[in-house]
Amino acid sequence: MSPSRVLLSSMFVLGVVAALGAEAGHMRAGGPGAAAPDRSFEFTYQVHVPAIPDFTGPTRLWIPLPQPDGYQDIGALQIDSPVPYKQGRDAEYGNMFAVFTPASRQSASGFDVTVRFTAIRHEHKVALDAAALRKVAASASRPHELQRYLEPDKLVPLMGAIAQLAKENTAGDATTMEKARHIYDYVVNNMRYDKSGEGWGRGDAIWACTSKRGNCTDFHSLFIGMMRASGIPARFEIGFPLPISQTEGEIPGYHCWAEFYLDGVGWVPVDASEAWKNPAKRDYFFGAHDTNRVFFTYGRDIRLSPEQEGDPLNYFIYPYAETNGRPVKNLQTHFSFHDVSSAAQTGAGS
Repeated sequence: MSPSRVLLSSMFVLGVVAALGAEAGHMRAGGPGAAAPDRSFEFTYQVHVPAIPDFTGPTRLWIPLPQPDGYQDIGALQIDSPVPYKQGRDAEYGNMFAVFTPASRQSASGFDVTVRFTAIRHEHKVALDAAALRKVAASASRPHELQRYLEPDKLVPLMGAIAQLAKENTAGDATTMEKARHIYDYVVNNMRYDKSGEGWGRGDAIWACTSKRGNCTDFHSLFIGMMRASGIPARFEIGFPLPISQTEGEIPGYHCWAEFYLDGVGWVPVDASEAWKNPAKRDYFFGAHDTNRVFFTYGRDIRLSPEQEGDPLNYFIYPYAETNGRPVKNLQTHFSFHDVSSAAQTGAGS
């Protein structure tokens, strides 16, 4: 069966971009009117769902979709698949996804999905120098929706060892900035980027605290746990890295990072694992995310929609499928990108 190509309207996406951009634009590097670095590219996200010969109930496949966040413009989103789908958002974080509902014969034979889109990723850099921070109103109100980012996740408890570690590393600190920087420095100084053996990659803050190693998920789970235990809202973000030295190629896996909320300023970007890999940019990654990434989803413990019968997802960057309420194993994925000119991206997204 030849797949049908569905070209999704980008009007909604552009509207969201405009709204978020108006709110967050003042935080881009250099202030109003200053051009921040950006990177334009096309991204391809492919999924193969293998044949499910013994299914006895409905099959559903969820695939995350990229979303604008004030520093990322999305255009020309296309979804190719013989299987009908609809778009949705999870209730807690508002993450965008496409959910596919194959017919019985499609589940029995397997099927493919390809998602393509163009993006412009802007540098997200916040001025954290003393002069800039003096202008921040100490009485600035904190949005109500930040409460979720002060609460624990299943693998990020805020009591016990995490709370004690946060207390020890922020002792004597009088400001949010002092606490945030000392927690960041602790994570970068004490963690080691190491994906050997088992245990890494789950974002288990206690495991990271004890083992003092892992990947980006582990680095940022520890950072977020210590921040929240200190009363500072912090959130988890996940997407894919774009190789700095390549203009096209395959992408083997995800990358994640974090942000914390500074009253009167807004969300401040942090990438502790990249700082560990590149010590020369340690100060840069406390207050900045570069252009070499694409953002997909927020948060942990994600319940995608009422139809999801399995446990909440630890994080949502790879596809997730269920048949008869049980997770489908052996989903196959392939991710790739190639850089394009800004003019070509703008034309594709218009």
